[in-house]
Amino acid sequence: MKKILISVIIFFVCVTGMLSGTISVFAEEEDGAKTSDIPQSVMSIAKENTYPNPAQDLPRLQPSTLTEQLFESTEVTIENPELIKMLNESTIKGSKLALGMNVSIYLGQWPLSYESDDTVLNWDYEKINTNMVDNRGGQDQKKIQYSQQQQKRIKGGLTAEIKDSEMVKNMMRLKAEEKTKMPLSFSTIIGFGTQTERVYNVAPQTMGYLDTYASAVNEKGKVTYGEVYLKIKGDKPSLEIKNVTQQGIGAWIPIQDYVNLRLESAKAPRS
Repeated sequence: MKKILISVIIFFVCVTGMLSGTISVFAEEEDGAKTSDIPQSVMSIAKENTYPNPAQDLPRLQPSTLTEQLFESTEVTIENPELIKMLNESTIKGSKLALGMNVSIYLGQWPLSYESDDTVLNWDYEKINTNMVDNRGGQDQKKIQYSQQQQKRIKGGLTAEIKDSEMVKNMMRLKAEEKTKMPLSFSTIIGFGTQTERVYNVAPQTMGYLDTYASAVNEKGKVTYGEVYLKIKGDKPSLEIKNVTQQGIGAWIPIQDYVNLRLESAKAPRS
């Protein structure tokens, strides 16, 4: 949809440029958390994970000179990486002969920015594994370690339906990563056989249960939407944002390659 809009813009302004012999617009082709201390029970398994999760780095694009100029022409904050990318790939060439030009081009409705209101870490987001040692008949301590019994996918998502959800999710994840300094992904996998060297002791006459949880961030805030227009008056380009609205949204975003280990002892098997 966005590429179609770009093509329409290119065609319209290029035709206008040919008529006036002054202006052409074209796009180049695509070639910290509230709790700063991580609990001792939480550990990274990035090296131990038998499933190599792909890197989830999102582009933190810096606006080009033209994009900065366009942003300065409006008071509405624009943070959407996809909109920044589209504007970065565009070029406007002007001429003094175009003083009579007055063009307004509709770029579509966009999620422009995301404002974070609350970011909370939940270390026990989803139980993913249990290892057990029966030491009820023993006289000495037995050892127990974390070993993933089956491959597990941990999924997050938005708490409500929202327009342009993928772009919104990307902006929310970027903001949550900035606040928590943790690697986040809306979908991550812990592979079968993943183990750690951390050892726990199970006392005599007890059953030992080592429960493993995947952790996640609960992110809440507001998305700002607006209709974006590219205006060219004479040889000066600018942006105009109309019909600005805000919508509250929340999301659960799993922390990639981290687990929370909890040891429980019992005299009898758990029900």
